[in-house]
Amino acid sequence: MSRLLHHDDLGKLLLRLAVGGLILLHGIDKLLNPASITDIGNMLDAMGVPVFLAYGVLIGEIVAPLMVILGWQARIGGLLMAGNMLVAFVLVHHDEWLALNAQGGWALELQGLFLIGALAIAFMGSGRLAMHPD
Repeated sequence: MSRLLHHDDLGKLLLRLAVGGLILLHGIDKLLNPASITDIGNMLDAMGVPVFLAYGVLIGEIVAPLMVILGWQARIGGLLMAGNMLVAFVLVHHDEWLALNAQGGWALELQGLFLIGALAIAFMGSGRLAMHPD
């Protein structure tokens, strides 16, 4: 049992599957509901940023999570997902930085976990249980 508890590669796989899988669901939702990409484009436009950059969310929520889940260039995938989360913090959650939720926790717990999880993947890499171990 103790050998299983010290299996870093299994821990990296679980982190990759959890973070990549959960962010991928957000990307699939955007593919199925393109109005959400339009909404992102409108937010970018209001900031004076080119609207076409809204499609970058598909890189951060489809391509990058697949890279991470498969363990192919997982460090780059982690950085892309972290960048996507930073953009989400600025565009969507800019007024919630210090807000608490109804249970007394941080209002951005999910987004914070996605950001830190993606950064952890970027720093640690995929491990040996991957398509392209690093």
